[in-house]
Amino acid sequence: MDKKNEEIENIEELGVSSVAQDNNEEIKCITIIGEIEGHYIGNPQKKSTKYEHIIPMLYSVEENDNIKGVLIILNTVGGDVEAGLAIAELINSISKKVVTLVLGGSHSIGVPLATSGDYSFIAPTATMLVHPIRTNGLVIGINETFEYFKKMQERITSFIVRTSSIEKDKLEKLMHSKDELVSDVGSVLIGKEAVDNGIINEVGGLKEALSKLKELINKN
Repeated sequence: MDKKNEEIENIEELGVSSVAQDNNEEIKCITIIGEIEGHYIGNPQKKSTKYEHIIPMLYSVEENDNIKGVLIILNTVGGDVEAGLAIAELINSISKKVVTLVLGGSHSIGVPLATSGDYSFIAPTATMLVHPIRTNGLVIGINETFEYFKKMQERITSFIVRTSSIEKDKLEKLMHSKDELVSDVGSVLIGKEAVDNGIINEVGGLKEALSKLKELINKN
């Protein structure tokens, strides 16, 4: 496969023109869009981010000495909880400086993804949907199932608290609010509201996110 066809395939599959190990760029941009796809294939008619694509990309970034920082751009409706949390943990564990930018929205499991970097931005009109985990389909109503979901929720909550400035009590209050969603519990935070609640560091766009990332790289 020649280089041009390879780049076209990477754009179609990964949303980027090239993977980290194939270039000498100092800053790597990774997009997480649509639905986070986990162990099961999602609707082929919907945009999705596959965790089996993102994880090797992050590994390549960690191994590439030329790359000093990563910009994660998010516009996701959420999706597979295990896959989303796995990606968030991996982003949080790499040694390179990471700045996240929420554009459009970063809902559900997209919240820990947005807080997984060293610093986070949200566009003024972007939204974040904070709610307890839920599942589709049949759930067996036994105590073990309840305990599983309870522990999963605790994992997500502890990650967000660990990687942002929000306090646990405030986060749980936002998750279980009944004021904003007609048929569900949770909270919708728009732009500055996410900053005021301590989930995101600052309101800004691409210019601000890149400037901050370069600042962190220079400090490092």
